[in-house]
Amino acid sequence: MLLDIGEVAQRSGLAASALRFYERKGLISATGRNGIRRTYEPETLSRLALIACARSAGFTLTEIGRLLHAKPSDDALRERMAEKASELDDRIAQLTRMRDSLRHAASCTHDPLIACPEFKQVVRGTG
Repeated sequence: MLLDIGEVAQRSGLAASALRFYERKGLISATGRNGIRRTYEPETLSRLALIACARSAGFTLTEIGRLLHAKPSDDALRERMAEKASELDDRIAQLTRMRDSLRHAASCTHDPLIACPEFKQVVRGTG
């Protein structure tokens, strides 16, 4: 069953204008029209989820377009994906330290909290 642009917008959390923009960029494609409204295959929702994930990982729309049309022989793209994976590892480590620091601070009795040696150690990544 095809989804009209309003349904895709509602389910994906994106504005219809964003969907039309992604279509112009070649990231998604409408299958036709229902009256004046564009229609999409349900798989478009999965593609939009992938686009959102890639954007949050720091990929540009151009890079996402390349990713969506990649072939196994695209060595340059594979290299870029490996670089992004390393960058994400760094971000995950940073966010994990922040999470651990906040968990500690939530029950710490040091005054002020940021003076706590354990808090400082976790934030620096040495704890």
